[in-house]
Amino acid sequence: MADRVCVARIGAPHGVRGEVRLWTFTEDPMAVRQYGPLQAEDGSRVFEIVAARAAKDHIVARLRGIDDRDAAERLTNIKLYVAREQLPETDDDTFYYADLVGLAAVGKDGSDLGSVVAVHDFGAGTLLEIQPQHGASILLPFTTAAVPTIDVGGGKVVIVPPDETAEKTSSGKQD
Repeated sequence: MADRVCVARIGAPHGVRGEVRLWTFTEDPMAVRQYGPLQAEDGSRVFEIVAARAAKDHIVARLRGIDDRDAAERLTNIKLYVAREQLPETDDDTFYYADLVGLAAVGKDGSDLGSVVAVHDFGAGTLLEIQPQHGASILLPFTTAAVPTIDVGGGKVVIVPPDETAEKTSSGKQD
C-alpha cells in the first residue's frame, strides 16, 4: 500500500488575488479540505487550504501564503499528497488508485503480463500503465472490459489485452 496518496492537482490561477483552481481526486471534491496540510509531490512544500468553494468541475481554493496571481501561477500543476492514514478506510471492494501501483498484471489465464506502474487520467478517462518484463510500457483503459478483476489484497489485477477486448466488443463485421 502507498504511504501517500495524491488527492489534488493545482491548476491555473483564478483571478488576481492568489486563488487557484484545484482539481481533486476525491469522491467528494470538498473533502480535500479535511485532510490537513497537503504536501507537494517532491515533499519540498506544504500547503494549507484556508478557503474553498465549488466551481463547475473543480474547486477554487485560497492557500495560506499565496496572495497574488504571480504566486498562484508558480504553483500550476503541482500534485498534492496526504499521508495514507489521513484518509478514510476503504471497504473490501473499494480502493485508492495509489493501491494499484505495484500490483502484478496477469492475463485471464494467470500469465505474467508485468506490473502496474501508474494510473493516469488525462481527461478522457482513466488509464493503467503496465510495465511488462521487457519492452515499453503499455497504457490500457481502466474499464471493466480491459481490467475485469482487481484484487488488491491478492496483489494483482487481471488484464484483458486490447486484441481480446476488441474481439469481445466487435460486431463481427470486417472492413
